[in-house]
Amino acid sequence: MASSYDVIVIGSGPGGYVAAIRASQLGLKTAIVEKAELGGICLNWGCIPTKALIKSAQVYDYIKHAKDYGIDVKEYAHDFGAVIKRSRDVAAGMSKGVTFLLKKNKIDVINGTGKLAIGKMVEVTDSNGAKTLYDGKHIILATGGRARELPNLPIDKKKVISYREAMSLDKQPKSLVIVGSGAIGVEFAYFYNSIGTKVTIVEFMPRIVPVEDEDISKQLEKIYKKEGIDIWTNSSVESVDTKGEGCKVRVKTPDGEKFIDCDIVLSAAGVVTNLEGIGLESLGVAQDKGKVIVDEYYRTNIPGIYAIGDITKGPALAHVASAEGIICVEKIAGHHPEPLNYGNIPGCTYCSPEIASVGFTEKAAKEAGYEIKVGKFPFSASGKASASGAKDGFVKVIFDAKYGEFLGAHMIGANVTELIAEVVVARKLETTGHEIIKSVHPHPTMSEAIMEAAADAYGEVIHL
Repeated sequence: MASSYDVIVIGSGPGGYVAAIRASQLGLKTAIVEKAELGGICLNWGCIPTKALIKSAQVYDYIKHAKDYGIDVKEYAHDFGAVIKRSRDVAAGMSKGVTFLLKKNKIDVINGTGKLAIGKMVEVTDSNGAKTLYDGKHIILATGGRARELPNLPIDKKKVISYREAMSLDKQPKSLVIVGSGAIGVEFAYFYNSIGTKVTIVEFMPRIVPVEDEDISKQLEKIYKKEGIDIWTNSSVESVDTKGEGCKVRVKTPDGEKFIDCDIVLSAAGVVTNLEGIGLESLGVAQDKGKVIVDEYYRTNIPGIYAIGDITKGPALAHVASAEGIICVEKIAGHHPEPLNYGNIPGCTYCSPEIASVGFTEKAAKEAGYEIKVGKFPFSASGKASASGAKDGFVKVIFDAKYGEFLGAHMIGANVTELIAEVVVARKLETTGHEIIKSVHPHPTMSEAIMEAAADAYGEVIHL
């Protein structure tokens, strides 16, 4: 007789484990199926360990520029192996934390590869190949994604690598070509450049971090070039010759074909969903362009089967997956959750300086037909930023000129990933530009830049 559950979640990333915990909180007997480490890619090979690497790079940067703060450090060096080990230890600690949370919430953890089976069943194959069936009234697919492999850039995990290998190399490369300048690309560009690797970014689009507001892209490119990172936009990697000691990268550029010699090539061209082998076709679960089709409560076309996170059409972000998981199980439990507003999802990139944004870009707001007011406040005019030695960057805000609606915000600078939540909450509460201006912000703080940028949009800025 198969074990029976109210909810079975396949995948334990930030969508899956959060959904499982919320389901258990709501009194549903819950199990979670995981074939690798608990916590998924985010905790083990993504969000968390990359931030640990970046923190090491920032500490190294502080030491390199210690004289700027009146401190003389005569001798210093970095230990690449120790930096990598710290990152892996942080990831391991977080995975253990998820194990604890699942145990605390009395969730059964089933180790193995999960697959949908006929009759609301999940077939799990363990590491020895043994198969076991589990019965679930409600089955949530949260299988996530993996690095996208470009046809002309096959990943061999040695000379052509993905983000996974980039955070666990045995030896620091002297030179690195990064293909793609999204969040993964620019974060690794900062990390490796800071510790002394020669970095070149190759981006197919006309500008780096192409999903961000154009002003953000220009500012980051200016800062990165100043730090010695080579940036080739409107360019594509056509092939990589790995026969020699290193790599010879053939790049198509606006000025013709060029070659770059390097030790390693990092393919950072985004992610692709994990939909293969999970039984979608056998049950007739509807898909479109590599995504599972769901409604606003993450129900598929098959009753009792749900999908959340990267395998659905929303942004492939950890916090989105978590929010979707909570909404999904609250609906299953008979609650009345509010559908997720995908127009108010913050995006954060943890390069240095950081990037954070939410809502409309200036271009998108104009294209949507809004008459807009735009305000901008540079951190060079911020007392806290000056005192901290972090004057690079700015806050840019966009309001609807007619009603004062907060349409969007775009930030680049130190710790702006912590500031963006103010705008997310303000937009959720339908706060207007004048309400931001009249909300007293503490001084001196980086957060004052949001108030000052809003004031700039209405011609009331004081400190510019």
